[in-house]
Amino acid sequence: MQRARRIFIISDFKEGQPKNIRMQPRMWVKGLLRSGCDVQRFSYRSIMLQNSLIPSKRIALGLARKKADSILAEEIKHYHPDIVLMLGLKYINTGTMSAIKEAAPKSVIAVRDEDPSPEKYPDRIAAAKKADIAIATSAGRFLQTYKDAGVPLCAFLPNVCDPDIQKRWEVGQQWKADIIFTGKAEHTRLDRDSQRYEIITSLSSIPGAVVYGAFGVPRVEGMDYFYAISGAKIGLSINIANDVDLYHSDRFINYISCGTCVLARRVPQTDKLFADKEHVRYFDTKEEFLELAEWYLKNDKQREEIAQAGMAHAHSEFNCVRITQLFLELVDKGDFQAAWKVIL
Repeated sequence: MQRARRIFIISDFKEGQPKNIRMQPRMWVKGLLRSGCDVQRFSYRSIMLQNSLIPSKRIALGLARKKADSILAEEIKHYHPDIVLMLGLKYINTGTMSAIKEAAPKSVIAVRDEDPSPEKYPDRIAAAKKADIAIATSAGRFLQTYKDAGVPLCAFLPNVCDPDIQKRWEVGQQWKADIIFTGKAEHTRLDRDSQRYEIITSLSSIPGAVVYGAFGVPRVEGMDYFYAISGAKIGLSINIANDVDLYHSDRFINYISCGTCVLARRVPQTDKLFADKEHVRYFDTKEEFLELAEWYLKNDKQREEIAQAGMAHAHSEFNCVRITQLFLELVDKGDFQAAWKVIL
C-alpha cells in the first residue's frame, strides 16, 4: 500500500469561534483528508496566545512568537511532512519561515494568500519569498506580486466549497429574505470602494433585504450563516477590489454553493469561473445591480434556474476535494489542468 502523503497545515483555525465552520482552512483540511493525505493541523494564533502572559494578539506577536515558532518547529521535525502548507500569512514572518525550513529541509513549502493587496504587507511578502510555491485566490497584479518577490512557482487556486454543509437548506421564516449581504459595509484598513459602500448602503434600506454584520444588524455565523444564505432569493457579492483578474472573496463561492441567485460585481476573466446568465449574473454599476435585483425578484423561474445551475457548478468544479487535488498536482508536476488556470 502506498504511504499517505503527510501535509502539515499552519493556519488560524479560529479555534473557539462559531465562524470556523465556514472558513477556508477547515475545508482545505477536509479536502486533503478525502484525497488520501494525512493532515496535521497547527493553529498558529492559538499557540501564540496560549504562550503569552497577556491574552492580547498584539502583545503575543511580540512576546510569544519565538515560543510559538519553537513549538511549531518541534512538531514539524517529528512529523516529517512531505508538504508544509500555510493557509494564510497573517502571523508568519521570516523567522517563522526559517524555523520551518530548518525543521523540514526536504519538505515542499507552500503558502496561500486570500487577502487583497498583498503589496501592503511587506512582512508577508518577505516570508513568502522563502517558500517554494505561492497560491492565491486571485491572479493579475496580486499573484504577480509574489512572482516579482521571487517565489519560484505561483498559481491561482480559487476559494473552495464544501457541499456537505454548503447547499440549499430548507429553512424557517426567520431566514427568509429577498436579498442578502453578509459582511462589513466598509473596511477601514483598506481604501473605501465608494461603489461597494454605496450599493451596500442602498441595499440596507430596501424592504426585504438584510445586511448581516453592518448598520446595527448582528453578524450571523456557524450553520446559521448557510441557513441565512439558503433563505435568500438573491445574494450580493462585491469585493473591496474589483479590477483584479479572477479575484472574488469567499462570499462569492459561499453564496453560489448554498443555492441562492448571485448578483456579483464583475471582475476580469470571471466568466472562466462562473458564466454570466447561466451560473450567476454580473453587474458593473449600482444602477445595473438594482435593475437586475428588481427583475429577478419578479421572475422566480429564471432566478431559480440560475441559482440551481450555479450551485451544481460550484459543487462539481470547486469542491474542496477537487481543488486540493489540483494543489497536489501543482506540487508534483508544477502544473494542473483547469479552464481558469493561471500559473506564473
